[in-house]
Amino acid sequence: MGWAGVFERILGGDLSVEIRAFDGSRAGTAGADVCVEVRSPLALSHLANAPGELGLARAYVSGALEVRGGMYRALAAFPSVTLEDVPPELRRELLFKLAGYRFWWPVRVPEVEHRSRGWRHSKHRDSQSISYHYDVSNRFYEYVLGPSMAYTCAVYPEQDSTLEQAQFTKHDLVARKLGLAEGQRLLDVGCGWGGMVMHAAEHYGVRALGVTLSRQQAQWAQKAIAERGLADLAEVRYMDYRDVQETGFDAVSSIGLTEHIGVKQLPHYFSFLHDKLLPGGRMLNHCITRPHGHQSARPGKFISRYVFPDGELEPVGTLVSAMNDNGFEVRHEENLREHYALTLADWCGNLERNWSDAVAEAGHARARVWRLYMAACQLGFERNNIQLHQVLGVKLDDANARMPLRPAF
Repeated sequence: MGWAGVFERILGGDLSVEIRAFDGSRAGTAGADVCVEVRSPLALSHLANAPGELGLARAYVSGALEVRGGMYRALAAFPSVTLEDVPPELRRELLFKLAGYRFWWPVRVPEVEHRSRGWRHSKHRDSQSISYHYDVSNRFYEYVLGPSMAYTCAVYPEQDSTLEQAQFTKHDLVARKLGLAEGQRLLDVGCGWGGMVMHAAEHYGVRALGVTLSRQQAQWAQKAIAERGLADLAEVRYMDYRDVQETGFDAVSSIGLTEHIGVKQLPHYFSFLHDKLLPGGRMLNHCITRPHGHQSARPGKFISRYVFPDGELEPVGTLVSAMNDNGFEVRHEENLREHYALTLADWCGNLERNWSDAVAEAGHARARVWRLYMAACQLGFERNNIQLHQVLGVKLDDANARMPLRPAF
């Protein structure tokens, strides 16, 4: 039996995709729209070296494994199988077969793989982790994210809304939840390319300060702020949020930063943001979460090594409790899970339309990482393996929340 047949035995015989292997073997559904090609013995060597998702990811990123017909469609078609799900006899047979490939076909770990060094969530290590993911290339991100340059979940007012409409709606939803008004001051931590900062300044007359640990993001944002004539109201700094000295803000937004904080740092994180606010000030926390507390906060090895080093995802209950225990009265919470699936579908479409330019800008391996990770995340949100929650809290003025009896957003 060839290698295509081996994979069919592992995954089950009722596959709606075709599998082809370098040894000439084929399995699955012949002529299917989606085809997975084991192009080289190096793919098997990667699997032998790191059984499971990391080995498969390395094989794909390096080009030893190819997917034709669409990454999302391929991932959706395959059953979720781990090495522990494989019957012991077949597992032993598989590991024995792979051992020879590991010896005869030694592999190199793709250069784009990241290994974190230093104390977890120290300022130095956080800076390295953020730079690894976000300092790829502003132009590359333009190809993926589109004109809004917003790298967080959008909010789709309609199913067929464009990505740009949805990102505008997201920023405006945050602004309305925070009750922004002309003359107020906003602190946006983990501000990315400054989308929220510029929205608050342009549409609400707010003096907005954004901070990011990505030097390239800060440079892009400052240039965009100047070009839009917002320099008198908006500013983005290259700095750690923990180094912000100013206080007395009317509102704080954290859109996509909490995933990088770490569960042990949550009390300090929320306490720090609470201290930045005036009494009656509001804080909106927008981040990816686990659907429940029975999973590890740390993601799988592929995400940890290739996408978000040191990232951690907590269930929303953990975040609400941490906010509540560190000064905030929680006033509103909502899950935008389906909206993130739509956002990722649009990002995946942008990447495919700009594939040649994206590869030329960031390299073939990096582009393949993004193709794999975004398609997998889209599927994860659709299947409720991950969620996206916005939680609104207020710093009480004694017992006064300074909020209307019913939300206006």
